Amino acid sequence: MSTITPFDILFRNFFDRDLGYLPAAQTKIPHPLDIYYNEEGLFFEVACTGLSKKDIDINIEGQEINISYQKPKSEENLPGGYIYNGLSKKSFKFGYKISPNYNLKKASADMENGLLKIQVPVSESSKPQVLKIK
Repeated sequence: MSTITPFDILFRNFFDRDLGYLPAAQTKIPHPLDIYYNEEGLFFEVACTGLSKKDIDINIEGQEINISYQKPKSEENLPGGYIYNGLSKKSFKFGYKISPNYNLKKASADMENGLLKIQVPVSESSKPQVLKIK
């Protein structure tokens, strides 16, 4: 696998969107989110306080991953209203175009203590290979 720098991840497709990631400079993050990578893969951690795993939709289409939550209409108009709304469960929807260096078909998701964790492993074809001399 070629060395991937944070610059590659965030700005790789600044001029050509078909290459990989959506540039961070053009992305407004609507929800608390961490994205990081290491030699094992790409990782997303999404804050989902007060939500259950059945409330969240994760859709993968081609090389794009979309994560969303739609707040039920019944929660928007509570009888009596809020005194303080510090833990509002706001709807969110965001997506990222993922580099072909990662295998979205083998992605996995887990949710624990209000934190959604998504792992996208490195594609086997992008891992270093050893060529034996005949």
